[in-house]
Formats: sequence, structure tokens, C-alpha cells
Amino acid sequence: MSGRDELKTAIRRNMLLGMWAAEKLGLAGVDADLYAEALAVGTVDPELSDVFSKIRKDFDAAGVIQSDEQILRVMNKLILEAGSAEGTQSRSPDAAAVLLARNLTSR
Repeated sequence: MSGRDELKTAIRRNMLLGMWAAEKLGLAGVDADLYAEALAVGTVDPELSDVFSKIRKDFDAAGVIQSDEQILRVMNKLILEAGSAEGTQSRSPDAAAVLLARNLTSR
């Protein structure tokens, strides 16, 4: 996967992640779209690229109960979906499962 494809996949994942987080935060419609777009824009801005920390901070401020592990599981699930949606995922399902497991156990 080229760097450009990886960036597209990350942007798509962050849009999906933003919609998931917006729902947890009680945002809907335009507010949910704006939240998701802000996360996606953060993908290309080095100062805003830590979407996990942004979501963690927003959840804590709003009293949304989600563990770090739950957020990371969703992030990993959505990166796989985003890669599949872009047609750029070159890993087999077994390799993807191993990668996901490694990411979850490394924290």
C-alpha cells in the first residue's frame, strides 16, 4: 500500500470513527458530520493527528463511559473496514486478525 493509499484509508477511518464517536457523544445530523470531518482533517494536520487523544478527551468531558481498549478496538475495526472500502487492503483476513490482536495487546 502506498503512502497516499494509507493516507486515504486513515482519512476514511477517521470519518467513520468520528461518526461513531459523535453518536456516543449524543451528536446527530450536521453536528455529527462536523465532528467527523474535524477528525478526518486532523489526519493530515500533525498537530491534530492524535484522534485517540481527542476522542478520549471529548468522552471524558461529556461523561461518556468507554475504556481505552474499547476505543482502540473500534479504531482497529474501522481501519480494516476503511482499507477494504478503498480496495487497498492487501492483507489476508488471517493477517488482519493477527495485526489487530497485536495492536490490542501492545497497550
